[in-house]
Amino acid sequence: MVSSEIVTASGGKPYLYGSVLPTARGIDGIDESDWDAVDRLLRVWVEKQPGNILRTLYYDAHERLKDFGISMPDKIKSNMVMPPVGWPAKAVRTLADLSAFEGFRIDTPGNTALQDDVDALTDANALDTAVPQTIVSAYKHSCAFLTVSRNEDNDVQVIPRSAEWSSAVWDTPHNRIGSAMSITDADENGDITGFTVWLPDRLYECSNVNGVWHADPRVTNYGRPTVAALCYDPQLDRPFGRSRITRPLMSLTDIAYRTLVRMEGNAEFYSSPKVWFLGLGAAALKTDTWSSLISAINAVSRDENDEIPTMQQISQASMQPHSDMLRTIAMLVASETSLPVNDLGITMDNPASAEAMAAAERKLSREADRQNRLFSRALKDVVGMALGLGSDDLARVTTVWAPTREISDAARADYYAKVAGVNQDFADSDIGLMKAGLTFGEIQSFRAYQQRMKAQKSIEQLKQRTLPQQQEVTGDGESEQPAGQSGSEEAAGTGAEGLPG
Repeated sequence: MVSSEIVTASGGKPYLYGSVLPTARGIDGIDESDWDAVDRLLRVWVEKQPGNILRTLYYDAHERLKDFGISMPDKIKSNMVMPPVGWPAKAVRTLADLSAFEGFRIDTPGNTALQDDVDALTDANALDTAVPQTIVSAYKHSCAFLTVSRNEDNDVQVIPRSAEWSSAVWDTPHNRIGSAMSITDADENGDITGFTVWLPDRLYECSNVNGVWHADPRVTNYGRPTVAALCYDPQLDRPFGRSRITRPLMSLTDIAYRTLVRMEGNAEFYSSPKVWFLGLGAAALKTDTWSSLISAINAVSRDENDEIPTMQQISQASMQPHSDMLRTIAMLVASETSLPVNDLGITMDNPASAEAMAAAERKLSREADRQNRLFSRALKDVVGMALGLGSDDLARVTTVWAPTREISDAARADYYAKVAGVNQDFADSDIGLMKAGLTFGEIQSFRAYQQRMKAQKSIEQLKQRTLPQQQEVTGDGESEQPAGQSGSEEAAGTGAEGLPG
């Protein structure tokens, strides 16, 4: 049996876990030659799950306060149930927002059949919403997956899978995924009750019914698992990438959390002034100290030596050191994540210039451009697996992303006019229209409009060509005609012969 530790979120709700996962030998229906591969996938999931849950906690701002036990009062610590630091989510979402998937374009002119198939695949599986969610999950856990399969109606299904619900093993010689596992069902307690194993040429759909595991094998004959991985910053020694929520970022988040709790405690002391009465006993004060502080009129008598007590007020400690420390932490987070400091809620004394802000955002947009190229390869693999495309057809498929940088309309128009002035083909090309600021959907609508206008123009030309013939026939009542045929019938026949094709 493969066991894993139960990990709970805030409030005690369990995350997905396998208290007692079966081994491949305990699942009826799995071929003996695949036992080792299935067991390895289950072990990988168990090993990676604690790290995935930890990053989910930081992303959802449910991380625990790591206190040193020195300066924080217990009452404040016990009441700080929600941390006010959301920098890990900011690091993920800001970069993910720059990867706006718009669809696929077929580079071969006139290949409408392939374009229609790709568009139908995109619409049927709602890839315009599934891909952004997959990218966010990849930035959280270093990778996410898209699986390709067929349902009961033989329709192609492309389903996004989180790393919390999946595991995979890399095939280094072929530089691709060698095997993968995706959890498909779990009960209300987080126990796994179903999962699918993806292997070359076949897959196993495993389910737990009344405590008995059974596998339903299916043959794919594709030669590789029909699974594609979207990874953040993959490396040779880390083919599945790394998370945007890095260890330094989690550590800096903990420091910021403690700093804010100290600020909260200092604010409590700051709101009530420290007052000392010299030469006055405690019994002279009212039972309710706060009432004594806020009363309009207070009076005390002389002491037993007939001396007047004196009062001294101690100045409160400044909160400036806490805010300075928080600003320093924010600058370190900005360096770690390439985020502008202003996006972290820190306002600098000297506002940044437009050039400085553009330079800070350019670091993130360059990273987004690099990631979009990596994601494009994975998405093209998904299209190839779903439609069974060969290498030649797959090479014509291009993944379209929205621009990662904001460019003014005036700058776009100036660039478009200058390039189109020396290259006429650029003006009406898809690339030229994208440079002019049109989205992929707007370009498709524009192409459809061009087709309608072209068809209408052809009809107008056809009318102009057939109208003189009709006037010639109907204008001369004595025209020679075959017996039994009217002039209108001859005109209709002539018009039909003028249609193309």
